[in-house]
Amino acid sequence: MKDNRPKKFVKLIMRVRRRIETVIGQLAHYFDIEHSGCRNMWRMTARIARKLLAYNVGVFLNVQAGKPAIQFESLITA
Repeated sequence: MKDNRPKKFVKLIMRVRRRIETVIGQLAHYFDIEHSGCRNMWRMTARIARKLLAYNVGVFLNVQAGKPAIQFESLITA
């Protein structure tokens, strides 16, 4: 099947998709976001919001330290 999309557009979309899949994988790995264990919607929303906030703080700290934004292993090492 022939792809009619411009090559630059496909490259951009693939780069964005790779970043999104990496972030989802990290949320699943570090924050166990797939299993919330909540009994109602309010608690689940609050728990996911806390996990996303923690993730964003980690990204912020990495950017401030001049490190790659989504490599969290370097945050806890000296």
